[in-house]
Amino acid sequence: MDRTTHKLPTHELVYRRIREMILFGDLAPGQPVTIQGLVAGLETGMTPVREAIRRLTAEGALELRGNRRACVPELTLAQLEELSFARLAIEPRLAFLGAHNMDARAVEALYRADQALDDAIMKGDIHTYLKQNYRFHAALYRASGARILEAIAGGLWLRVGPSLRVVCGRFGTQNLPDKHQEALAALRAGDPQGVADAIRADVSQGHEQVRLSLMQPSI
Repeated sequence: MDRTTHKLPTHELVYRRIREMILFGDLAPGQPVTIQGLVAGLETGMTPVREAIRRLTAEGALELRGNRRACVPELTLAQLEELSFARLAIEPRLAFLGAHNMDARAVEALYRADQALDDAIMKGDIHTYLKQNYRFHAALYRASGARILEAIAGGLWLRVGPSLRVVCGRFGTQNLPDKHQEALAALRAGDPQGVADAIRADVSQGHEQVRLSLMQPSI
């Protein structure tokens, strides 16, 4: 946690923590959670948890089930198709713009994130894999300066993140190749379109894994 995070109000810190729990699959699709359970788990008050749930429900990351329970929505194939359309329209553009703005230090940070991701794949560390994969994309998109598109992309990741965790659980991290190396090579070569193409392929590949997982009957 950095100094900036320390300065954030409690309600924002709680929101971000629950958001990460959803994003990285700590809360699985369909898994009910209670306000009291989150209060106890996060060691915080009920008011910031309620506010976080309200915000995340408005973003579509949670849905209310009554009796003070909420859950991560279970993704359908139709919803996945919508998410794929939106992500493939937005994220390659963010990657293209980000590639124009990244200096050598920023590119090196992407390399480190990708190395940590590869290490997580080898170890079968699902949580670290998901976290570093998100960090890689988020850093590239942040460099774009396109704050509206970046915010939309963040919301889309929040919708698909829990299902990526399910994919890892079913197929294992060893079966999750990515296109980060291609994106990094294009960055080094000063080829923004190559970066955009690599990210487009990366997103498509990930969504295909999710599609296969959704088509597989639950055990």
